[in-house]
Amino acid sequence: MDLQLTDKWALITGASAGIGASAAKLFAQEGVNLVLTGRRAEALDALADEIIEAGGSPPVCVAGILDNQEGCDAITAAALDAAGGTIDILLNNAGASHPLDDIWDEEHWTKSYQLNFAAARQVTAALAPAMQAQNWGRIINITGAMVSPAPNAAMAAKAGLQSWSRSLSMQLAGHGITVNTVAPGRINSDQIRNNLYPTEESRKAFIDAYIPAGYFGEPEDLAILTVFLASPLARYINGAAIPVDGAMLRIG
Repeated sequence: MDLQLTDKWALITGASAGIGASAAKLFAQEGVNLVLTGRRAEALDALADEIIEAGGSPPVCVAGILDNQEGCDAITAAALDAAGGTIDILLNNAGASHPLDDIWDEEHWTKSYQLNFAAARQVTAALAPAMQAQNWGRIINITGAMVSPAPNAAMAAKAGLQSWSRSLSMQLAGHGITVNTVAPGRINSDQIRNNLYPTEESRKAFIDAYIPAGYFGEPEDLAILTVFLASPLARYINGAAIPVDGAMLRIG
């Protein structure tokens, strides 16, 4: 199937590993020009080399942080400059779990809010006007579980991101822009395998209790959906919140 994405420009945040890296490879296969951003320049460069070796156009790599407005501004300015003034597709993938030892720790709440919600809003605010001007664009926000049995500042931020995305979809739909969210379940990544479930026994226990599919997903299982949502073929999917979780019972 031709997804009609050739020569579009996409910015992917959190692109150095996991879902972001997988999405970058799939977008490149569809002929998309890429701006990749993440904290680790060496990881971005390695991903760019992999994409080029597979026949994709050389990505533009922008090492940076989303921890504050200034970092977001620097990344979006570099992206717009590389793309000639318009980014067609935005994949807000950056984020991180933020467990709390002290549920009242204001500094941790503020940091998590910035990375898991405000950064996506700030990056979108910089790129959406050009999408509106051309009457076409795609914004895809990676969210996550909305609640957690243990205190985690990321959950509230991701819930805010999902709610904001739904409202934004209604505001931008008349400009040919779709805004959708994708909520990963347990996807094999460094965070999942090394931090949350560091042993085979812990992974099996969670799978047996909560994942009817019987296994953790791979980054590609989610990334493929982001590529389709970015396609002109997905024009009538707007404001959706789509879980990719193997029918997981969502406890957080």
